[in-house]
Amino acid sequence: MSDFEPQLVASDGQGNVFEIEGYSALGAAGNRIVDVPQDQWIPLPEGSDLMELPGRLPVGRKRETGAIDVIEGEEDETLMAVAAFLAPAYTVLYNAAWEREDESPYLSLFAYSAVGWHEGRFYVPALRIDPDIRQDPGQFSDERLREAARQFAQRYPDNRLARHLIQNCALTYGCPAARNYLLNRWEMPLPTSRVCNASCIGCISLQEDSGVCATQNRIAFVPTVEEIVEIAVDHFETAPLPVASFGQGCEGEPLLNGKLLAEAIRGIRRKTNRGTINLNTNASLPDTVSALRQAGLDSMRVSLNSAREEYYQRYFRPAKYSFSDVLQSIRIMKDAGGFVSLNYFVFPGFSDQPEEIEQLEKLIEGYGIDLIQWRNLNIDPELYWQALTPPDHEGIGIARLIAHMQRKYPALRHGYFNPYLQ
Repeated sequence: MSDFEPQLVASDGQGNVFEIEGYSALGAAGNRIVDVPQDQWIPLPEGSDLMELPGRLPVGRKRETGAIDVIEGEEDETLMAVAAFLAPAYTVLYNAAWEREDESPYLSLFAYSAVGWHEGRFYVPALRIDPDIRQDPGQFSDERLREAARQFAQRYPDNRLARHLIQNCALTYGCPAARNYLLNRWEMPLPTSRVCNASCIGCISLQEDSGVCATQNRIAFVPTVEEIVEIAVDHFETAPLPVASFGQGCEGEPLLNGKLLAEAIRGIRRKTNRGTINLNTNASLPDTVSALRQAGLDSMRVSLNSAREEYYQRYFRPAKYSFSDVLQSIRIMKDAGGFVSLNYFVFPGFSDQPEEIEQLEKLIEGYGIDLIQWRNLNIDPELYWQALTPPDHEGIGIARLIAHMQRKYPALRHGYFNPYLQ
């Protein structure tokens, strides 16, 4: 492995990706362009995508001199940097490196992993953080999905939520959780909320005057208790390792429909004791979290970009709630015997800064966090860095951060998905 240095790759702007002779691929951590440790490159996981980056030139290290160069095309030649969008269950260790051309628009809401080429294969700096196969591409068959969609449409002809999960989530957006729902297994989504009490910079369902397009539309209605209970109970009674999760990428904040959720949870539990009822949330309303736990909520996943309040505020831009409300909600759920995980938005060069690690440790120790889901933050890295303006402190590396947490907190779980708890 001593000479393992994947080559820099670029695109011609027409979807053709090729290596740049004589240059090694680099990564980005925060606002730094860095070398990727040789042992952190893995073959590009199945189900990942390559993306060309308009208005961004590739940056690599010249092997002959060791210099870091910006690669520009010849006259009349288009040259673009390339990044990888990784399959679920993989955590990005270094972002892609590029040089942004003047006035180029921000990138769409995806995560942008570094990528290189070595002996006939693409490689990325990444770690498989969760062995669960539930969203691996080999688990899905288009033919089976189409047939399942037909059967579910016939089974629930008047259920708008079922129709939304079938047509919009599973067949249009390709949501893996919705596709698993159609295949009657594992975790199913239960979106309910059209509105939110935060204005996250990287919100994938609503962007207003930001210059960035949302990647999907929000749910256009609020389902009834009966619509929720009907499909959730059927899933719990028939699917293996069933989980039902309120709070999805195609909606706002589910806690704003707290009464609806409490009634739905009670309705589910009146009919079945099977399955795990989970809430993906910003945890902004402690009293509502308490009511949901009393109604029968099993687990809560709290989204955080940072354990430091000032950077949480700059990303989430909360309305009428505070970071202390988030912490209080976690405390309430844990004190009531519930399971709490962090949906921790990983950003190389920020998440692994010593100051961030210190605050994350205080959160883990002070609140008894059960699980960290090390999920990649879907945002243009330059937009994120400009919005947060964090200190220019070098991080220890995402791989070292995760290994440190595994050693220091042996009872803490690490993954990517919401677990089945029964």
